[in-house]
Amino acid sequence: MRSTLFISLFCLITSISLAQDRGYDQWNTLAMVNMESKFDDMMGMIIKTATPTPVVQALQGKEIEIRGYMIALDVTAKQAHFMFSRYPQNMCFFCGAAGPESAMQVFMAGGKKLEHTTNKVVLKGILNIQKGDPTGLIYTLTDAELIEIIKS
Repeated sequence: MRSTLFISLFCLITSISLAQDRGYDQWNTLAMVNMESKFDDMMGMIIKTATPTPVVQALQGKEIEIRGYMIALDVTAKQAHFMFSRYPQNMCFFCGAAGPESAMQVFMAGGKKLEHTTNKVVLKGILNIQKGDPTGLIYTLTDAELIEIIKS
């Protein structure tokens, strides 16, 4: 029992420390969710819900840097609110090719609009985690700033 507790604590501390390092793929940490399938009376069907693990919950309200792809919400070239994915649009959660832990919504700091790009980008912002609502995304990045556009 003690060794299991020690190992769990060590993993949590290591994950949080790694998450703070620039260049670390935050999606690996955000993927640490428990998936459960259950019937939802409101929707009238079986749905999958993702519950973030304690390792992920430790990032709630923290500033993170994350790399991914912009998924436009409308046809305008510049957007202050958009979806963000670990994968390019043809492989993303919204197209059915990945799980809900691989996507988040982003709100840019001060409503600043970011030019849409198909290149991978690095963003920095405050991570907010919601749980228990199968109709919403698990993650939201607020006060986001563009750090880098990674040219292919």
